Amino acid sequence: MKKRTMIATAGLAAAALALTGCSGGGSVDPDGPITLSVSGWSVASTPEFQLLADGFTEKYPDVTVEVIDYDPAEYNTLITADLAAGSGPDIITQKETKFVTTFQEGGQLLDVSDIELPEGISGAASYEIDGTTWATPYRQDSWVLYYNKALFDQAGVAYPDGSWTWDDYVENADLLTQNLTAAGSTAKGAHQHSWQSTVQGFANAQADGDIFSGEYDYFEKYYDNSLKLQDDGAQASFNTVTANKLTYQGEFGKQKAAMIPMGSWFVATLISQQAAGEADDFEWGIAPVPQMDASTAGLENTPITFGDPAGFGINANIDEGKTQAAKDFLAYAASEEAATKLAGIGITPALLSDPVVEAYFGVEGAPQDELSSFAVQTHETLPESPTNSKTAAVQNILNDMHSSILSGSKSVKDSITEAETRVANEVGLD
Repeated sequence: MKKRTMIATAGLAAAALALTGCSGGGSVDPDGPITLSVSGWSVASTPEFQLLADGFTEKYPDVTVEVIDYDPAEYNTLITADLAAGSGPDIITQKETKFVTTFQEGGQLLDVSDIELPEGISGAASYEIDGTTWATPYRQDSWVLYYNKALFDQAGVAYPDGSWTWDDYVENADLLTQNLTAAGSTAKGAHQHSWQSTVQGFANAQADGDIFSGEYDYFEKYYDNSLKLQDDGAQASFNTVTANKLTYQGEFGKQKAAMIPMGSWFVATLISQQAAGEADDFEWGIAPVPQMDASTAGLENTPITFGDPAGFGINANIDEGKTQAAKDFLAYAASEEAATKLAGIGITPALLSDPVVEAYFGVEGAPQDELSSFAVQTHETLPESPTNSKTAAVQNILNDMHSSILSGSKSVKDSITEAETRVANEVGLD
């Protein structure tokens, strides 16, 4: 099945269930019981959706929230099809910001500019198009560096201290690999997942890159680093990762790699996997991602990283009687109350106030050291996927470039030249 429904209720009358159905169908009494449907994905392993639904019904006991569980791999395709058929959910979770313009240009999102957001919330700009807000953030992931303290200790290498540049990262990954091998371990110094963002996301953020410039020389240094780590045997090659379908959770969780740059969502996953015995029991920490140069490195500076928010938009065809309830849901999901609940399960919310951060590191199994706290709270996070109708097309070409470089099929320079030519010919940039 492409989707299934989970329901959060708060002692509602059975009559409320009669309101369940397609958006835009029927008339709803805004003063009576209301049912809202919210899209989600992998609900069994992604608890944030049900947590927000339950928290909202506690606050608004006359509203039922149904979470519609979509296939994560086909999420945007399935949502788009349901919206076109008039059967889309009332609240549309924005899984990837690069599709916001697709929904907005298709007339499928309601203007939510009147929803007041907490001061200091991150990610809101990603949902603004020409001064109008089409969704609101509830989650803001940022990429950080995870490291295995036990493997560092075994290798006799000092832990990351927040001052690393990428040159430092490469040097330490090589040193870790050499020392671990000498100690009889098969673990590598680092792991780089196969996604294009593991290289391009950092280059775009830290090298002042612009995917709409049509010029991509700024990627070169970052790919040179990745290729060096592959060639040195300090991380599994791109071909090995893809052919053997290696997972980043398994490589780090099973102590096959001492370091991994990854999004902050991995905190919740790693904690739960260690608790369930799916990952080894070892002490780990979080550091800021390495920087392009020393100007943004160190605890006295603000490190630059990347990451996109996740947010909620409202179906433009929602029944008018549900509109206010839907806006209340968006406001609740962005609130400090909801952020504290999300932090309590290891999710990085868009709002990082003091109570939220306290809840985040209060999760059993979360690291407690000062550097981990600094890494989670202190960073400038630039978007991975700019909100633009051409983002998806450009990124598809850059993904081909990524595979071409790391698979060794073409040189870095030739792959970049080919990408520049394709973007100019296939996409066209103003």
